[in-house]
Amino acid sequence: MDRRPLPRRRGILRQLIRPYDPPTRCGRTRRRGDRLPFSGALSGPTMPRHRDRGRSDGESMGSTGFRLTDQHIAHFNTFGYLGFPGLLADRADAIIDAFEEVWAGRGGGHDRKPHAGVARSCIVPFIDQHEYLCSLLDDPRILAIEKALLGDDFNYMGSDGNYYVGDTGWHSDGWHDGITHIKIAFYLDPLTRDTGALRVMPGSHMRGAPYADDVMEKIGRCQDEWGLAPDEVPAVALETNPGDIVLFNHNTKHAAFGGGKRRRMFTINTCERYPESRLQELRDYVGGASRFWIDRVHGEKMVATADAERLVHLEQVRANDGHLAELSAAARERMAEPSRG
Repeated sequence: MDRRPLPRRRGILRQLIRPYDPPTRCGRTRRRGDRLPFSGALSGPTMPRHRDRGRSDGESMGSTGFRLTDQHIAHFNTFGYLGFPGLLADRADAIIDAFEEVWAGRGGGHDRKPHAGVARSCIVPFIDQHEYLCSLLDDPRILAIEKALLGDDFNYMGSDGNYYVGDTGWHSDGWHDGITHIKIAFYLDPLTRDTGALRVMPGSHMRGAPYADDVMEKIGRCQDEWGLAPDEVPAVALETNPGDIVLFNHNTKHAAFGGGKRRRMFTINTCERYPESRLQELRDYVGGASRFWIDRVHGEKMVATADAERLVHLEQVRANDGHLAELSAAARERMAEPSRG
């Protein structure tokens, strides 16, 4: 028998492991040594190339031409996350200005007190506090993502704005069964895997699958179960610059390590519309927002500036949050401050 090794098919191997290598914003190709956004942590693959075939990056990322491909959707369904470098680069400066205006108008930190840099400061709802940030929900690029993954009648479930401090341990934002919830995250400072960039565990969102259920059970004891410190758990680190966005299924395990004392980030949370038979689950989920001491899920500016299309994404939640004010009143009685997350 001929035992000579088969020739290596280098081209295929390189396609599987090649780094994400988009043009920079000024149009030149990134060169060796440039920091790559959305690089994979540890030995895993890097972020896939998120481009429409046959289009330039400018066309695929344009405010009206951007769309999700079948590959994007398959990637999200399989791995539980997506990232789009530079998707909102044209709005980054205005977004940062509006972000800071909201905080300045709310005392600079948590519960209208200055941000001390020792614990996370949080505002809920967040984009609802500023008309410009409200308009993100109408941006064709955001709508393209939401509608492709959740359907044309998706629900806007609220938003949180944050100054994060230090590490954020491994967790899911929910453990939903049969109704997809998504978080779009906007990071307003350059972040690497060692300075607070989001890390995700691909496939950890698949409730009912042995891998995801095992991770769900053991992630809080990773040192004992796997002999790994939290920052050693195999994951993909999504390194970002302002203007990039990342999004993930609420079930997806995520964390961040090495962050500073004022890591700026806000979110847009959405979900599939709930069927009539499961509206009590929606009400229960909405009731959890009482820990933020809010009387309605959506802020006044979000509703007042809404056109007919935006109202489609508000209506089911607004029809099912009438109990929130009473729950929030009770929360104020038992809590020293609104929740920080």
